[in-house]
Amino acid sequence: MKRILLCLASLLLVFALCSCNEKTNNPADNSSGETNEISTLSPDDTKNDKTLVAYFSATGSTKVIAEKIAKAENCELYEIIPEKEYTSSDLNWHDNGSRTTKEQNDKSARPAIKSEKINIDNYKTIYIGFPIWWGEEPRIMDTFVESYNLSGKTVIPFSTSGSSDISKAETNLKQIANGGEWKNGKRFGAAAEDSEITSFIEEVK
Repeated sequence: MKRILLCLASLLLVFALCSCNEKTNNPADNSSGETNEISTLSPDDTKNDKTLVAYFSATGSTKVIAEKIAKAENCELYEIIPEKEYTSSDLNWHDNGSRTTKEQNDKSARPAIKSEKINIDNYKTIYIGFPIWWGEEPRIMDTFVESYNLSGKTVIPFSTSGSSDISKAETNLKQIANGGEWKNGKRFGAAAEDSEITSFIEEVK
């Protein structure tokens, strides 16, 4: 009888020890309320200090300058593509009935943008490039600027033209923009040298 009781006591002791061990090693049992998950986010994942070069180019001249700026800044490019492409006849400024003449004479014109919208929150500094049409920015640039909240962003305009200054276009865009700290812009010729691009970048920083 004693031998039987001793065996039962031994079995109970082994069972108790196994139960305790399982409770200690069970990762799901966390009485402190803390989680065992490890965050995969790195410090850089939450930063929004990147730079973007957004540009509209109907003939390719502005694209060249935009690409040079993006290369110098080692940053991303975003092309503003119109829903309806501009043809050579659309760009004929000698024709009072051409598409661009009508758009530029209409302050309320807002040509649609075909490009997919970008997450502007990812960027701290945004270069905005465009040609000068009739002494001002193309109306599609008004569409672009009004489409985003630029609050907290540094906005740097640049343009291409044979001789027309950027100042009027710059003023127009500032007036309709949803915020942004606007830097003084610059007009470039189509054949601007890399050194001119570098000087511009240094000036606005």
